[in-house]
Order: sequence, then C-alpha cells, then structure tokens
Amino acid sequence: MIRIVLAEDQGMLLGALGSLLDLEEDMEVVGKARNGEEAVRLVHELDPDICIMDIEMPIKNGLDAAEEMKEQKCEVIILTTFARAGYFEKARQAKVSGYLLKDSPSEELASSIRKILDGRKVYAPELIDLAYEEENPLTDRENEVLQLIAEGKSTKQISKELYLTNGTVRNYISVIFDKLEVSNRIEAVSKVKDKGWL
Repeated sequence: MIRIVLAEDQGMLLGALGSLLDLEEDMEVVGKARNGEEAVRLVHELDPDICIMDIEMPIKNGLDAAEEMKEQKCEVIILTTFARAGYFEKARQAKVSGYLLKDSPSEELASSIRKILDGRKVYAPELIDLAYEEENPLTDRENEVLQLIAEGKSTKQISKELYLTNGTVRNYISVIFDKLEVSNRIEAVSKVKDKGWL
C-alpha cells in the first residue's frame, strides 16, 4: 500500500484530492495538512511513501517544506497552479521527485505516484520548456537587496542591514531596475515574484 500525506491549504481541494487518491486500490491517504509546517510534522510522524504539496500555503510554503524534507525517505510531489521557472528551479534544488500542475487530468496524478515510486522523476511538460526559457539575471547581492525591498525596507535601512553606503544601495537598485526592465520598486518586486525568483 502506498502511504500518502497531502498538504493543501484549500479545504475543498484537500478533501477532493484525498477522496480521489483513496479510490486507488494501492493507495491510502494517511495524513492531511493545511500548511507546510504541518506537512513536515506529519511526514516525520507518519513516515509516508509520498507527500503531495501545494506551493503557496500559509506558515511555510511547499518549497521550503520540501527543502526540509530532503533527508527523509519520503518522495515529494509539488502539485500547483503555478508553472513558473523560478519555482521549478527551487523545487529541483529541493530534490522533489515530481512537479505537476493542478489542471492535469486526475488519473495522471496516480500514475505519476507509481512512476516516482519506481525511481523516476515526473515533471509537467510545460515546465521543461520554462526551465530553459529565462534565468534570473540578478546576482546574489542584487537578490539580497531586492529581498529587502520586498520587505518594504528603505534605502537607508538596506544600507544599514547590508553594511553598505546609501550610494552603493542606490546603485544596486538602479542596476536591478535596468536588468529587470522596470521603473520602480513595486514593478521590480512584482516581476520577480511572478517569475518565481524571489
């Protein structure tokens, strides 16, 4: 019997997914989580074969939870609406075994679970194209500055936190805008979030 933990913050979808998988003769949903933190705890407690997780969940998102589960025997499948290159890259770094989209046919999920337990990786075809499409043009330091911008920090606060002068931070911000082809902080943050780079 394939033992599964599901993590999804939308109650109706969590219930529907659970019912769907329980219909499979060789599968049993042993735990359901409403956020990434709960998912990590359930995987530790229940020792399932597979954990199927959404990305955007409260408390801890699916990618951070997957990163935490890297050392577990449990295989992780990301099941999300978001076909974003940045998310896919992070998922691969977290060594997830599958990345599927919620609009895939339901029978695809069950067959993907079986393939993964046979030692294969399963990624939605749309993601393979995306992965080669566009990479984050920002350096680690620029990403760091942008992360602080996303947190709503001012130039002065950023310079204090990163031990840089105000002028240096302004230069970084200007370079970030150029590279992202945006004209202000809001557009910059929105673009990298949309690409899944932040």
